[in-house]
Amino acid sequence: MLPESENRENLSNPSFIKSLSIGQNWKSKSMRIFPEEFVRSAGEAFVHRVVLSVLWNNSWQCWLQQEKNGLFMVEEDWDEFVDDNLLDTDDTLLFTHQDTMYFQVRIFKKDGNEITSVPLEGEPETQPFHQETTPAYASANGGTSSRARKGYAHVENPKRYLLNPRNPYFEKTLTKTNIVLYVNTWVIEEYDLEFSPPNTHMYFLLPDGEKLDGYTKDYGGSHSFLGWAAVCERCNLRTGDTVVCELELSGRVVSAVRVHLLDE
Repeated sequence: MLPESENRENLSNPSFIKSLSIGQNWKSKSMRIFPEEFVRSAGEAFVHRVVLSVLWNNSWQCWLQQEKNGLFMVEEDWDEFVDDNLLDTDDTLLFTHQDTMYFQVRIFKKDGNEITSVPLEGEPETQPFHQETTPAYASANGGTSSRARKGYAHVENPKRYLLNPRNPYFEKTLTKTNIVLYVNTWVIEEYDLEFSPPNTHMYFLLPDGEKLDGYTKDYGGSHSFLGWAAVCERCNLRTGDTVVCELELSGRVVSAVRVHLLDE
C-alpha cells in the first residue's frame, strides 16, 4: 500500500507503481513490463537497460528486451532484484525515473511503512547479499582477491583498515551491477560531507598504490562515483565480496576514495 503522502500526483519526476493482482507473483512476466504510457513519454531515454536503485544505495542493472506486446526487463535480472529484496505479496513498488536509464525504487509494505534498509534474511552461502553499507568488489570475469571476503555480516573493527582513523568510511558489498559507487546516506549526514559538481574528476586509491580515474555523479540526490567498475575489475573481485571505502577529504569535500581489501 502506498501512503497518501506518496501519491503520484505529488511526485516531480515521472513515476509508476507495481503491485500484485490475484494470481500473480513478483516473478510473473507481467511484473517485468514497463507501462506503455510511461515508455511513450520517456522516448528513447532508456532502450537497452535500466539501473534500479533503492534507498540504502544498492543498485541492480536490468537489461531490456522489446517484444510485440511491450518493453520487458530480462527475466534473470528482474528475478535477482525480487530475490535480493525479499519482495512479499502485499508489497507495493514505486518506480521514479531519475535520469536517462536510472530509476529509484521505493518499497512499501501492506501497512504503508517504507523499507529503508537492506533485508537481512537468507543463507549467506546460497543467496548473494547486496548490502551497500558494507564494502566489496565484483568482477564480471569472476575471481576473488585473497584479501576480500564474502559480505554477509558487518566487517569486524573496520577502522583498523583506515589510513586515517578520522576519515569517513563505509563498508561496501558488491552486487551483480557495479557501475557506480554510491556513498551511503548515513555517512554523508554523520560527517556533513560535501561533493564537487557532477562530472568532476576524482581518484580511486587502490591498495597497491595505483590511482584510477573517477568522476562525481548525482542521480536524483544520490551521490556516487563513476569508475567503480574499473576498480572492481582491477582488484579481481566478484559479487558478494566486501571492501572498506575510506573517503579522503579536502575540507568537507570528498576528493578521493581509498579502497581497502579485507583480511581473511
